[in-house]
Amino acid sequence: MTEQAVKQPTPAEAWELLRQGNARFVNGDVRHPNQNAARRSSLTESQHPVAAIFGCSDSRLAAEIIFDVGLGDVFVVRTAGQVIDDAVMGSLEFSVDVLNVPLIVVLGHDSCGAVSAALNAAETGSLPAGYVRVLVERIFPSVLSAQKTGTPTVNDAVEEHVKQTALRMVDHSRVLHAAVGEGRTAVVGVTYRLEEGRADVVSQIGDL
Repeated sequence: MTEQAVKQPTPAEAWELLRQGNARFVNGDVRHPNQNAARRSSLTESQHPVAAIFGCSDSRLAAEIIFDVGLGDVFVVRTAGQVIDDAVMGSLEFSVDVLNVPLIVVLGHDSCGAVSAALNAAETGSLPAGYVRVLVERIFPSVLSAQKTGTPTVNDAVEEHVKQTALRMVDHSRVLHAAVGEGRTAVVGVTYRLEEGRADVVSQIGDL
């Protein structure tokens, strides 16, 4: 079942909407759009988000808040350390193929605990127990890539992990690869600065 076709913004227009929302958040001038009863009622039959945001589960990184958007505006997927798995990829493919989102944002942040754990494990050779180990193992490739340029800080590793995650998403999914290749969707990697509240672009795949 597909959502009713509506005219979506271009990838550049979608990013500009999020960029302006983040600027309002940074400046303390938020509008809290699309958060009233009328908006809620209008979404009962369908949704047409302008972007999918794949971010870390960290409690300080609520996507709708930092981009000052509301109900129905963004399709959000979150895991600790924005680690990819089959459910994540299926969710993002759904957002592109069914909801026709023109933009995917990969959202990391300063002082990420999951990336810190992977960086520590790489340095000490000691892996955490339980399912946290799975998270760390999936972040390892990004940490190793960051280490090629020296001794990275956790924030260096976060930035590299955002870049690598965006690349892996597009490389591993025929749906996403085709959408980017056809110009229907772009992928932008972003790191969030906890103190300033600023979302900075660190990578881009496709036209923005």
